[in-house]
Amino acid sequence: MAHYFTRAEAEALLPAILPILKRIQQARQRIQWLEEELMTVQARAMHNGHHLQQHSLQLQEKAVQAADSLREAVLELQRYDCELKDPDSGLIDFLSLRDGKEIYLCWRLDEERILFWHPIEGGFAGRQPL
Repeated sequence: MAHYFTRAEAEALLPAILPILKRIQQARQRIQWLEEELMTVQARAMHNGHHLQQHSLQLQEKAVQAADSLREAVLELQRYDCELKDPDSGLIDFLSLRDGKEIYLCWRLDEERILFWHPIEGGFAGRQPL
């Protein structure tokens, strides 16, 4: 059965969710940087750069570690019964009820509290003030 959050319940979770979201963002940024670096090293290695093979393997290993960190943080976030909608902006939705209909309470990392909601089908573009 779905858990429906009140605004107060969802806001009470924000201090616990905040550091997890920051870890998710950091892991994603690290993965992106490592992937770009790996592509550069692999392109250089194609032009008689056999000496870059070890560096390429190290980057791959670091990317796997960063992906594991990302996966762990996402799993940790899921324990709070909220939905991660956009990891880059830190967008989170909390299932709730409004006038007897399922909605999402919508919060983003740069917001001090939950100020918006949107219909289940509406998404971020359909956000409305509470």
